Amino acid sequence: MSKFFADAEESFEESNFIIYGYPYDGTACFRKGTAEAPDAIREQSFNFETNLMELGIDLVDVPANDWGNIELGSNQEENNARIKSLVSEIISKNKFPIGLGGEHSLTPPVIEAMVEKYPNLNVLIMDAHLDFRDGYEGNHWSHASTTRRIFDLLGPNNIWLLGVRSASSTEVSEARASKLNYTESGWVDLREHLADMLDLFQGPLYLSLDMDVIDPAFAPGIGTPEPFGMTPYEVVQTINFVSDNLVGFDCVEVCPPFDNGNTSALAARLTRHLMGIVHRIKN
Repeated sequence: MSKFFADAEESFEESNFIIYGYPYDGTACFRKGTAEAPDAIREQSFNFETNLMELGIDLVDVPANDWGNIELGSNQEENNARIKSLVSEIISKNKFPIGLGGEHSLTPPVIEAMVEKYPNLNVLIMDAHLDFRDGYEGNHWSHASTTRRIFDLLGPNNIWLLGVRSASSTEVSEARASKLNYTESGWVDLREHLADMLDLFQGPLYLSLDMDVIDPAFAPGIGTPEPFGMTPYEVVQTINFVSDNLVGFDCVEVCPPFDNGNTSALAARLTRHLMGIVHRIKN
């Protein structure tokens, strides 16, 4: 790791937010390169002022620590165990975990750790893809199976997908039969859909932001681009709407080799916004 995430150089003990990187693209099925994302996002994070004008918060007043990148190998179950162990340590100290990826296979082991502290945990996944396959290319932990693995943990009443616009016919049939809650892109009123989600959810909320939920016109450097997506402002609206209950966050699927820096910068700025609004609510 060449740099810390900007303004995240407090000690672990003194920090409210703990940032960690997941430099992995072992199950990527289209574009490789998401393993480079954590450091690319860190580099772009230094482009911004500490002052968040939209929130009236200065990040110099928000204690955060960049833990570094998780050491990963080729065995995905061992990787999952390392992720779960780190996140368990973070939340055991009542700190807010922020994962930077890297592919979306990060999220299931994070949720395994989170539900041990928050048994009534809810998960909002912002993703262009349904990712409800039980496995892909022989891999039970593929990034194409992220939603399915989380659904296995939580069931239908504690998970919601927002921004979906790509899925196989089999995934759609199985999702409907399983009563999976998901909202396709192309809505008229985003707030109505978010209100429906919060009517279902009661209690702590984990937000997983797959950057491919955003239209590739705004975020071209992603692993599996899918047109007709959300705007960055709609993502900010969503973060603001759910921020009262947030207990953890990840931002995944940035793919720097296919980027001009804009996608990594957007991921960094959205992460900084989330830190600012969560800090404002808790203080």
